[in-house]
Amino acid sequence: MGNISLKGKTVVITGASSGIGRAAAEAFAIRGCNMVLAARGKEGLDETLRLCHDLEVPAIAVPTDVSVPEQVQQLAEQALQFNGRIDIWINNAGVMATGRLEDMPTTAIEQIIKTNLLGYLYGAHAVLPYFKKQNEGILINNISIGGWMPAPYGTAYAASKYGTRGMVEGLQGEVSDYPNIHICALYPGIQRSTGNMHSAKYSGFSTKIPPLSFDPRELAASMVKMAESPRKSMFTDWSAVVFKNLYSLFPRTIINTASAGVRMMMDKDKTPETNGNIIVPSAEPHRIYGETMLPVPSRNTRKLMLAGFFTGLALLLFNNSKGQ
Repeated sequence: MGNISLKGKTVVITGASSGIGRAAAEAFAIRGCNMVLAARGKEGLDETLRLCHDLEVPAIAVPTDVSVPEQVQQLAEQALQFNGRIDIWINNAGVMATGRLEDMPTTAIEQIIKTNLLGYLYGAHAVLPYFKKQNEGILINNISIGGWMPAPYGTAYAASKYGTRGMVEGLQGEVSDYPNIHICALYPGIQRSTGNMHSAKYSGFSTKIPPLSFDPRELAASMVKMAESPRKSMFTDWSAVVFKNLYSLFPRTIINTASAGVRMMMDKDKTPETNGNIIVPSAEPHRIYGETMLPVPSRNTRKLMLAGFFTGLALLLFNNSKGQ
């Protein structure tokens, strides 16, 4: 199958007010798409709308809470009215909480599942009838490597992401008799976006982004690539591939080691607990990039860090194999 031209296509993006969603809006607007932007927070959403207008493409903003099915249905209807069809729908809105499960309010746990899992299901439920009427369409689901490897001290988040992967694979079977309808999954590693800054923190976990993180504009470029040449799944950076395969081979070692590393970053006496953007829209900053623990390394430094990471990982697995 050749690449699909994106110019003039209507693209719906949820979670478009900041972070990965804003980077995706920018990337598709640069390709000349008609943009339908959705998020809960009006202020951040309006900023992304202005970005699309500055790039001289038609765009509308539709305030939407994806955990409310009626609002997702309304988003689909407004997108259809905007340009007569929906070509690409990107399920991207998500929330996260880090900490011990027992430290999290049950309302936060429930909302994580409603936003990350039910929100994606509601998006698919709303747009698939239009895709089938058109006999074509692309549903891109930004899932995360958390769909293959549980996030340490992110149990509710992991449950939502494992569920979303199941949703995608189930839907791929359901549309197998529609050759021009594509259900796609993206599995990125940790992103250097505002998502981590906006997420909920319990048990003394830091709001800053760890060193092993990736540029959200690169993930947005992967979304564009997926839209141009759809496939069932894509691992968007080397860490996602490495951790997915390592976890399948050494699940106990990987999750125990990762959890121990997270515990080292907890300091309950210094870090206040916060519900982040789970219940309410994201606070400022409404931008693409978040605040990192360390300065973003140069290309050569990244190569040295990567070499050190693999050396340490090899030693860890070697020692583990000797002990078994």
